Amino acid sequence: MSEDRKVIVTVCVGSSCHIKGARDVIMRFNEMLKEERIEDKVELKGSFCMERCGEGINWKIDEEPLTSSHVDDAVKVFRERVVRPLKKEV
Repeated sequence: MSEDRKVIVTVCVGSSCHIKGARDVIMRFNEMLKEERIEDKVELKGSFCMERCGEGINWKIDEEPLTSSHVDDAVKVFRERVVRPLKKEV
């Protein structure tokens, strides 16, 4: 991953995902980025409905769609797929 390219993480904040915990996902992702001091390497943003409402909390890493059944599941994937690789670069 190049130094100037940010990983884009998008979390659905539509009503269904919001009810399932999307706000908590965003807060936990933000906390992790700050704790690991890599907030400058990730653009974290919200998105309206991703059209997969029945699947769980929907989010993306760059353009890869992901679904998590619970906030903790999203945090685990985020740590493995975003935080750890970026920490290795530092």
